[in-house]
Amino acid sequence: MRVLQVGKFYPPHMGGIETHLQDLCGELSRSISVRVLVANDSRRHCDEIVDGLRITRLAPLFNVSTAPVCPRMAPEIRRARADLVHLHLPNPATMLACFASAHRGRLVLTWHSDVLRPPVITRALAPLERLAIRRAGACIVTSHRYLESSPLLSEHRARCRVIPYGIPCERFAQCDTAAVARIRARFGTPLLLAIGRLTYYKGFEFLIHAMRYIDAHLLLIGDGPLRQMLEGDARALGVSPRVSFLGEIHNRALSPYYHAADVFVLPSVARSEAFGIVQLEAMASGVPVVNTRIDSGVPSVSLDGTTGLTVPPCAPEPLAAAINCLLDDPPLRARYGAAGRRRVAEEFTLDQMARRTLDVYCEILSRPCGRSAA
Repeated sequence: MRVLQVGKFYPPHMGGIETHLQDLCGELSRSISVRVLVANDSRRHCDEIVDGLRITRLAPLFNVSTAPVCPRMAPEIRRARADLVHLHLPNPATMLACFASAHRGRLVLTWHSDVLRPPVITRALAPLERLAIRRAGACIVTSHRYLESSPLLSEHRARCRVIPYGIPCERFAQCDTAAVARIRARFGTPLLLAIGRLTYYKGFEFLIHAMRYIDAHLLLIGDGPLRQMLEGDARALGVSPRVSFLGEIHNRALSPYYHAADVFVLPSVARSEAFGIVQLEAMASGVPVVNTRIDSGVPSVSLDGTTGLTVPPCAPEPLAAAINCLLDDPPLRARYGAAGRRRVAEEFTLDQMARRTLDVYCEILSRPCGRSAA
C-alpha cells in the first residue's frame, strides 16, 4: 500500500497538526509505504529523508491567509502514483491541487477543523469542501462532538469515521528530573502552564485576566500575532511579573515543562480549537487540566470532574476559581492527574490512532473502484 500524506507543513515547523502528521506517518510507516508532501517554510524545494520517511517540501509562491500556495503541488500528487492520497484539512490550496492533479486513486480526508473566519471565506469554501467530502472514500474526524457540531460534517455522517488523536505516551510519561527542578527554581511555584499559538481562538487574554485572582506563575509557551497585545494586557493588569512568555519550544523539549506544572490550562474560546492535543500531553504527564466548554471536541478529551475541571469560555473569574480549586487541593490534583494518565493510555495512544487509520485505508481500498461510502 502506497499512501501519500498531504499537509500544510511538517516539523520542525511548529503546530498541532504538524506534530500529528509526524507521529501518524512515523507509526504508519511500520506497516505501509508512506510519503509526505507539504509546503516549505522557505522559497525552495527540498526532498529529504527524515526518520526513514521521504518528506517533500515544496516552495510556496505566496500565502492566502496562513495557507501556502505551491504551484508544484498538483504535479507532485500526480507523479506520486499513490494508491491512496490522505489530505489534512483545512487547506484550500491542497484541495484544489488534488483536484487539479487528476489523481485517480482513493482519497481520505482528516478534518482537523472547520474554517470559521472570516465568514466570506467560509461561505466561498463550502462548495469546494462539500465536493472534497463527496469525492473522498472517508473523512476522518477527531471526535463525535465535533462531527455533530459541524454543519458541514453532519451532512455527511455516513462518510465520516471518528478517530481521536493519539500521542506517544512514553514521550511524556517520564522526563529529566533535573530539568524539572531547574524550571521550578527559575519560576517558583505553584506553576501554571499553557501552550499554543498566540491567536484569537486560544483565549489566552482571558487567562491573563484570570491571573489577577491567582497566586501562581503562568508559563505561556508559543508565539503568534497576538503576542504583543497579550504582553501589553499583562502589564496593564499588573500581572506581568507572574506571566512568562517563553516563545516557541520544540515539541521534544516540552516534557519537563509539563512535569514542572501544577495545572495545565486550555482557555480556548472558539471551535477552531477542535480537540486540543496539548491536553493529551498534559494528561499523559499526570497534570490536571482546566479547559473550556466550547462547542468542539475539547471538553470530551479532559473530562470535567474526572481528569480536571471545565469552565465556560471567555470568563476569567470562573477560570480563576477552577485553577484555584486545584491549586488549593493537592490530593485532588493527584487524583485527576492519575486519571488523566489512565485515560490517555486507554483511549488516546499513537498505536490506536495508527491502527484505526490503517483500518480506514483497508476499508477504502477493498471497495470496488468508484464505489463511495454508504
